[in-house]
Amino acid sequence: MKRSLLCLSTVALLGMLCPAAGRAETVAITGGKVVTLGAAGTIEGGTVLIVDGKVGAVGSNVAIPAGARRIDATGKVVTPGLLDSMTRLGLVEVGAVEGTRDATTRRDEFTAAFDVADAINPRSILIPVNRVEGLTRAIVAPGPGTSLLAGQGAAIHLGYIKGPSDILVTPRIAMFAVLGEAGQGFGGGSRAGALMRLREALADARDYATNRKDYDSGSRREYSLSRLDMEALQPVVKGEMPLVLGGVNRATDIESALRFAKEEKLKVILAGCTEAWIVADQIAAAKVPILINPQEDLPGSFETAGATLENAARLHKAGVTFAFLTGDAHNSRNIRQNAGIAVANGLPWDVSLAAMTSIPAKIWGLSDRYGTLETGKDADVVVWDGDPLEVTSFPTAVFIRGVQMPADNRQLELRDRYKDVGGATPPAYRN
Repeated sequence: MKRSLLCLSTVALLGMLCPAAGRAETVAITGGKVVTLGAAGTIEGGTVLIVDGKVGAVGSNVAIPAGARRIDATGKVVTPGLLDSMTRLGLVEVGAVEGTRDATTRRDEFTAAFDVADAINPRSILIPVNRVEGLTRAIVAPGPGTSLLAGQGAAIHLGYIKGPSDILVTPRIAMFAVLGEAGQGFGGGSRAGALMRLREALADARDYATNRKDYDSGSRREYSLSRLDMEALQPVVKGEMPLVLGGVNRATDIESALRFAKEEKLKVILAGCTEAWIVADQIAAAKVPILINPQEDLPGSFETAGATLENAARLHKAGVTFAFLTGDAHNSRNIRQNAGIAVANGLPWDVSLAAMTSIPAKIWGLSDRYGTLETGKDADVVVWDGDPLEVTSFPTAVFIRGVQMPADNRQLELRDRYKDVGGATPPAYRN
């Protein structure tokens, strides 16, 4: 009997995550305040037409095809779906259970070849938990293990699963490494040592590219990296793949990272950047994008002594390109709360929304298909019952690639199951 109940529960759960009804349709979202974040700006009383998974039209006078399903968004706000620029979504289910954690490898000295796309679970229960609050895309990043190089991350969507790898928007979207206090340990106890090791890794990758035949014949010097790692670093040293330098929080670490990127001629993205406001002019001049959590305001260590809730506002004033991150899996959805905090501390509202949509789309090379509500782009659309940056607001409809997502998840099901504890039998035996 228990086995039968377990099977039925599993089938029900999989049905929620991957329903057969997940098909794109023609939908007209009408009457709302449409924040396109594109050339059309904000349209009061606008219409967003969704056709075959794409944005078919946006405007105040859109012709609606016969038979289109209509959603009345009068008094509501319509935006692109949100994107968290660094998460562990699909790589962790229960943080305290080692068997559900796949974000880090601890085997090799260098781990550039580690590819999180091979471990992402598209049926993770955490995906609907975050999706129901307007998150439609995410960058899934590896975590540092025993090396400065953590591995390669991926861009995913949080929609329906049509095939084993369908959740992947862009695998191997960037290489991730760690500096700052975290990198200090991997550099023999010094930040300078960490940068020295990274330079050695890049030099080995370049030498390998030039001398593959000698390496294959055993007549080339030994490298600090494995063959797989050197192969994985080729797009980085060629400037084709960005290198995300994480844990770069202290102002002097940011300066060192900018010098390192210039000297090595790399395409870099800096993540963390708690004290970025101190060196904002240098970041802007280098035209290097950064990823920040605008909620960071406590000096939890010496490298974050300059933490302030005004970091985002000051960076914007200096002309720095930045996007928001949480670095989380269970609560990646809190990114919009963090964005609201940034607005409360001086960041313009539209810039804060853009830091979760159009700006990361450009940073990650996704802007041709995502980030704004414009004709031809993927229909990642969220209808909000109020200001999306207010914690009391909530989505009334979430579309990913033109498919409306169910407004439920495992947490809501458990809430509904156990909120009424009365009755003749214990809740566990009902239904």
